[in-house]
Amino acid sequence: MLYLSQLLGTPVEAQNHTRLGKIIDVLLPVTQVGQQEPANPSTLLVEGAEDQPWRVPPGAVAWQDDILRLLIPLEQLTTQPEAAAGQEIYLAREVLDKQVIDIQHKKTVRVNDICMGDDWQILGIDNSTVGLIRRLAPAWLLGGKRQGVGAFIPWAHIELIGTPALEQPVSADQDGAAGAPSLRTPSGHLAELHPADIAEIVHQLTAGQGARLIEGLDNETAADTMEEIDIDRQRNILENIQPERAADILQAMGPDEAADLLASLPEERASQLLHLMNPEESEEVQELLEYAADTAGGLMTTDYIVLNQDRTVTEALDAMRQNIQDYDVRIAYIYCVADETQDECQVLGVVSLWDLLIAQPSQSLQELMETDVISVEPETDPRAVAEIMAKYNLLAVPVISKAGILEGVVTVDDALDVLLPTDRRRKPPRMY
Repeated sequence: MLYLSQLLGTPVEAQNHTRLGKIIDVLLPVTQVGQQEPANPSTLLVEGAEDQPWRVPPGAVAWQDDILRLLIPLEQLTTQPEAAAGQEIYLAREVLDKQVIDIQHKKTVRVNDICMGDDWQILGIDNSTVGLIRRLAPAWLLGGKRQGVGAFIPWAHIELIGTPALEQPVSADQDGAAGAPSLRTPSGHLAELHPADIAEIVHQLTAGQGARLIEGLDNETAADTMEEIDIDRQRNILENIQPERAADILQAMGPDEAADLLASLPEERASQLLHLMNPEESEEVQELLEYAADTAGGLMTTDYIVLNQDRTVTEALDAMRQNIQDYDVRIAYIYCVADETQDECQVLGVVSLWDLLIAQPSQSLQELMETDVISVEPETDPRAVAEIMAKYNLLAVPVISKAGILEGVVTVDDALDVLLPTDRRRKPPRMY
């Protein structure tokens, strides 16, 4: 097995035994990242006379003691320093000594070395102390460049964190500020992790790295992950993402979460992002921003379902199912009204998901609904909201105005957040 750190600096000779140069890097096609099998480098980058870079295919050289000798005529090599931008990864420059994500263990690790097979395949990365020692000790002391197999994290379990070769050029936004570079779409390995696990990884990164990781996820995964990140890191990430991309992620978040995040931003930046969001989502978020943070209105979300009281159980379950499919919102209750088409509705009753599951399909909501609805007003203190929910064992409580209009609902996760110590809460004070 080879180690990249010991391969660097290895002499390369032409067929006539004249020195061509020394290896300064190993290039890997970007498509070889995140695959299930070992990766195959495309090029050995050899520095020749006057810093002339040669691109040498791995199959075009063979070992002779501790020297690599060309198997093809020198004329067949190219001196172009790199392929199209973003198509190759420079392992020494962009991966060695950098942080990567260990997908299997759901954490970031430092790359102390890169393990390669005798056939030049990238087997994995070495993040051990031994890897550091290998970098410091001379090759002859460790038994030469080609050694037995040691412990390593398989390359298939590695996800790279934005590197220059993976990023696209940074363009200035409409205010002239440079936005964060975008990262290639992460492999399915990262996207398949639970959002809470991705969030934990983000907390181990710098704000810029975290932004690139979030930016490379699909909108839904990015939104779910952002909701698991503390508010200060959320703000830093959003400030490092291009405005259009940030708006896409915001409108995929729950409206209450998006409102809390926008409230932590400078007013000019928040207004810009609200303008870029779809009008419907933007309007919902702006309505929530009107409430003070230390009230039930500041805690509530507008993600809920209202249905006419004469709807059947089958129709209600279909509505809940459609709500999950379209908006990924999982609610515990349906609020019954006289006319579900109205923007402003008075709640006549509430039916829980559990009651729907055991009811007859043809029964109406009016037959099942609890008419003594436990509710709070928009100005209710958050701690009082949490106490009411605990007292009545509620998973959500409707926020109803003095005029009897349903404004939103406070869910149990947001109510519990109120009970955390102040320094552990993710919700910032409203700025406007």
